[in-house]
Parts: sequence; structure tokens; C-alpha cells
Amino acid sequence: MQPILQFGTSRFLQAHVGLFVAEALERGEALGGITVVQTTTNPQSAERVQALARGEPYPVRIRGLQAGVTIDETRLCGAVQSAWVAQADWLQVRAAAVAAQVIVSNTGDQGYVLDGRDHARLLEPGAAPPHSFPVKLLVLLYERWQHEPLAPLSLFPCELIARNGDTLRALLITLARDWMAPPSFTTWLRDHCVWANSLVDRIVSEALHPVGAVAEPYALWAVERQPGLVLPCSHPAIVLTDELAHYEQLKLYLLNLGHSVLAERWLQDRRAADETVREVMNDLSMVTELEAVWADEVLPVFDAQGRGDAAREYLVVLRERLRNPFLAHRLADIAQNHAQKKQRRFAPVVALAESLGLTIAQTRLRAGLASST
Repeated sequence: MQPILQFGTSRFLQAHVGLFVAEALERGEALGGITVVQTTTNPQSAERVQALARGEPYPVRIRGLQAGVTIDETRLCGAVQSAWVAQADWLQVRAAAVAAQVIVSNTGDQGYVLDGRDHARLLEPGAAPPHSFPVKLLVLLYERWQHEPLAPLSLFPCELIARNGDTLRALLITLARDWMAPPSFTTWLRDHCVWANSLVDRIVSEALHPVGAVAEPYALWAVERQPGLVLPCSHPAIVLTDELAHYEQLKLYLLNLGHSVLAERWLQDRRAADETVREVMNDLSMVTELEAVWADEVLPVFDAQGRGDAAREYLVVLRERLRNPFLAHRLADIAQNHAQKKQRRFAPVVALAESLGLTIAQTRLRAGLASST
């Protein structure tokens, strides 16, 4: 059994956690290999799992600019040692969860949504696999608590949700209480398991067939420091920090918000379906609007917090990332679930400006929040 259990087969995880662990393994600085679990019934995910199950290294092509230097290289990732489909291989997944030291997840925008078909009887021995990811995880942790309650376990939810570790822990504890699980299990979830709040930042623009990805050189995994935390590996892109909110704001208010500003214009103007970020960053009107949002509606918020210099330094790197001449990062992909993304990316900036007593109008952000686009 591998010490790292990963929920999700996305191109992002392949080029982020998977590649970090693979590179660390070469240096002898990782816990060990990864077991990947497909949590959905997506046919494309199933094809990736079949390829991953063969245990062969997959390619991650790193392409872009870094401090003005062109990077174009392919790295082979051999960290994934086994791969399962939750619905078909539930017994193997249960065994892997009992043995794991680290559990990683990245289940997309709807990852924490519950499914009405799931129920408390799923905690019983021999029950069928649950449908939603949170209940899958709850059932697996319940089995682990029964068989290996003293073994250390760190969980790294990588979903783009503020304080994702706290959020997922609270959801599972609520479920356990609602389903009348033993109080000692709820206590174990709260006090024994280490739930990492973290932030991931890397643009992974394309999937390779049947497995692999194209990604930018920039990568960051900022993890909030806490007692008992066990990292899956040591890597230059993994940063342990006491100020996770700082990294979250930089990414959410500048990169993610910037992406959604571009997507808003792309949708409103009914631009080409296959247009990419690289292409719109060569459109003066698009860049002018994006820069105006950053300068007039976002940077004053960082200045009011005493973090303006850090935000401007981040923007220097971000502009180079957005102008990456290699990545085909489509606006159509960014615009998926656009209304929900605007609420997550625009609304906190507006609310923070109000709480800080700023008088900036933030007309573009407010218009985006009011729009149904």
C-alpha cells in the first residue's frame, strides 16, 4: 500500500501534487508513492485511471516564461503506483485509506456538495460506495478509526475554498453527528486527524492523452503550519506558512479575479469560442480593463492592509504568467461556473473594501456581481 492516497485524477493534480512527489522521490524526500482514486463516473477520468493503473511514468510538459527565460521541457512523473475507481474498486480503496499517512483531494467546484442518495447506513460494514466525495471520505475515515485509530493521518484538501481543511473537517463532523456515529469517532475526526488548510497555485492548461499535462513553470503549494502535520514530500514549491490568508488573497484577488474579469468580457462580447488567455492579453482593450480593475479596485485593498508592495510584486510575475506564449488556457474553461466564481472572487474584495472603510467605487466588480452573465 502506498502512503499517499489521492482523490481526483485531474490534469492539475498530475502536474502539481503528482509531479512534486515524483521529483521528491528522486531525491529521497517523499513518504513514498501515490494511490489515485477516481471519485466520479466521468469516462475521460476512467480512461486516465486505466493509464495510471499501468504504473508507467506520465509526461508533464513545463512551458512558459520564468524571469524572462523561456522554459520548455518535459518531466516524467512516476509517483503514481496504483489507481482505482471508487465505484468499482471500493474494497481496495478502503484498504488504501486504512494504510495511508496522507490523503490529498482536489474534487472541483462541486466537490463538497452532498448527494441525497447517501445515508447513514453507508457506515455499516459491506455497504455500497457512497455517491458524494464527503461521504466517501467519511466512510473511509470511519473504517480507519476502527482499524488504525492511533496511526497519524494528515489530510490536504486542495479545493479552492477558503480554509479548505477547516471546511471539510466541519462538514464531516456535522455528517457524523447527524448520522449518530459514536461520539469517540467525532472526537477522533476533530482532534486526531490533522486537517491542513492550504492553497494551490499553478496554471495547468491542457491534458495530454491518455494521461499527462501541460503546465506553467510557476508553482506554489502554501500550507498552513500546525502541530502534527505530515507533508507528503519536501519540495521547493511547498511553503509552510503562518500567514496562509496572505497567499490566499494574492491568488484569489489578483489571479483568479483577473481570470474572471477576462471571462466576463469574453462572455459579454461573445468572443471566439477557442480564444485563450494568451490571445486576450494581446488585446489592448482587454488588458486595459484588467489593469484598471487591479489598479483601481483591488490594489487599494492591499494598500489598506499594508500589503501593497507584496501585491505589486505578485503582479509582476502574474503578468508574465498570463502572457505565457505556450499555454492554451481557454477562456471557455475559465468561464465554467462563472456566476459562482464571481461570487467567490469579486464579492470578498468588495466586502473587504467596505470593512476597511475605503471609498473606492469598485464599479466593474460590482457590475460583475450584479450581472447574470
